[in-house]
Amino acid sequence: MVPFALGGMALFAVALLVVWLAGAPAYWLWTCVAGFLWGIPGLLTMMRHDANRRRRRALSHPEFQVHP
Repeated sequence: MVPFALGGMALFAVALLVVWLAGAPAYWLWTCVAGFLWGIPGLLTMMRHDANRRRRRALSHPEFQVHP
């Protein structure tokens, strides 16, 4: 799930750059900023979810290795 969050944040960052360079209305600029900033808690949530999923899988499947 982490790559999806990073991809979304990257798209909002690129859109921010394009909107800024194009001189679009300010609300588009702030929409891109908000999208990027909302991606941060989403990224942190997905990182925690993936870590918990790996830990649960390691507990239920002994052959599964967890690499820090």
